Amino acid sequence: MNASNFSKHIARLTQIYSTALDQCNAEGGGFDAILLHSGSEHHYFADDRGIPFQAFGHFCHWLPVNRPNQFVLFCPGQKSVYFQVVPNDFWYDQSIDMEDWWAEQFNVIRLSSVAELGQHLPGKVIAYLGAQPELAKSLGLELSQINPGRLTAYLDFCRAVKSDYELDQLREANRIALQGHAAARQCFIEGGNEYEIHLAFLRACDILENESPYTNIVALDEKSAILHYQFKRREPAEAAQVLLIDAGCRLHGYGSDITRTHTKDEAHPVFRSLLSSMERLEQDLVTQIKPGMAYQELHDSALDRITSLLIEHDICKGSKDDLQEQQLAQLFMPHGVGHLLGIQVHDVGGHQKDSAGNSSPPSKHSPALRNTRIMEENMVFTVEPGLYFIPLLLEQERNTARGRLINWSLVDELYPCGGIRVEDNVRVRRSAAENLTRQFE
Repeated sequence: MNASNFSKHIARLTQIYSTALDQCNAEGGGFDAILLHSGSEHHYFADDRGIPFQAFGHFCHWLPVNRPNQFVLFCPGQKSVYFQVVPNDFWYDQSIDMEDWWAEQFNVIRLSSVAELGQHLPGKVIAYLGAQPELAKSLGLELSQINPGRLTAYLDFCRAVKSDYELDQLREANRIALQGHAAARQCFIEGGNEYEIHLAFLRACDILENESPYTNIVALDEKSAILHYQFKRREPAEAAQVLLIDAGCRLHGYGSDITRTHTKDEAHPVFRSLLSSMERLEQDLVTQIKPGMAYQELHDSALDRITSLLIEHDICKGSKDDLQEQQLAQLFMPHGVGHLLGIQVHDVGGHQKDSAGNSSPPSKHSPALRNTRIMEENMVFTVEPGLYFIPLLLEQERNTARGRLINWSLVDELYPCGGIRVEDNVRVRRSAAENLTRQFE
């Protein structure tokens, strides 16, 4: 681990948080410090079984510790404090590894319970950032001090642009995840089912399922037309023709998000041709990325290219203008072409147009687009065009004006193939964008 990069990362966060406080206070906030809470552990209703824990994103921005009831106190001009709560507990392992590369950036105060926290807080006006307002109230904080909107908007907006430390984590998370994707593809070629392919990915990445940044999507054939398909079928799958796997890896809180679609040689020739075209389309989109470009433009470019593919492969008939007027591409790609990426897979601030929290909604023709930001150097996001044969969307168009532009006999043949998605993680640079994913393939 590069301790120097983490030190610079903390220095950058210190500047961001100082500016956030200044701007919030200029509008009447009156805060002297910020207390970041990793979050509390929760249990399933009427059960004593814990729900897998995931620390609050802004806490993870400071500390790579994914544990409940940990705290970071930021006071401008002072070294930040890490309140490490380690309960006296013989039921569970509560130990926390203190690695020098990050621990030396904090004053560490060890507590045995959250109840001890209040006596260590300074006599200052503190803003609480976290998911447990009741805990903040128990510390004597007023409602106005809990997740102040002006403060969180500024911090959300800044998360899109990454430090060198963060880029290091994202690169390595991509490299490890691609080991899993290679193993998953091999398992598919050898006739593995969804469950076996899922296990092959986890084993190759050397992770447990709850250590993944999100639930793996492992879809064979028609299930690959379900965008967030959540199950893992166990029945024999030697005859499966298509695999869509959307899976990533997390490192020190930062997650990769990669999708690959594979076919066997016997798959429908039109679908195989579509997959080759979509792979070229996705990489062409990456070459368009540059500072100052609106992400909406990238999405619109994807829709334009997909419209052409629908015509070229005889899936739709008519002129390109006809298809665009009827928004045919959106029937086949109903999601956005990507989203911000970092600590959270769908990272915060995607619709913000400034640090004050003003929003920039997506175009009406693509309401599912999660990112409308203007691209900046070192911003990281996904690029993931898709083309799917989704009965739920297509069948209602059989007898409409839009439907008359669709080659239904071919669509019926392609329904069993499901769909295609190709996804890389990309960093904006002044020159050519850095593909954080492809550099490891």
